[in-house]
Order: sequence, then structure tokens, then C-alpha cells
Amino acid sequence: MAPKQPMSGLFVGLKKGHVTTPKELAPRPSDRKGKTSKRVHFVRSLIREVAGFAPYEKRITELLKVGKDS
Repeated sequence: MAPKQPMSGLFVGLKKGHVTTPKELAPRPSDRKGKTSKRVHFVRSLIREVAGFAPYEKRITELLKVGKDS
């Protein structure tokens, strides 16, 4: 999305409207959606270390080791 143009103070045209200063908004909780925390990252890495890889992940790593030609 293109950056907003500053208001010109005129009541007609593309940049119409009263001249105002933009308000600083606090970060919303939805902004961090999908970002893993340190704790979640640690727990997932620990589980991966203990449980190992899923069968499809094992096949993919094997293909990457040997080569994708087969």
C-alpha cells in the first residue's frame, strides 16, 4: 500500500481534509501472531531432539543427502 499523502488543508482534491499530526498507536496483540516465543522454541526443539523426525522428514533428509536425481 502506498504511503498516505499529508493533508493539504483544502476541502477538495486528493489530499483534502484538516491538517493533523498522525497519532502513535500502541502495538496490537495481533501484530505478534505467529511469532514463536523463546519458551515455545525451546520446548519444540527439545521434543524434536527426543522424539526425532517424522517419517516424511526422514525421507526428505535422505533425498537431500543422496541427491534429488532418483
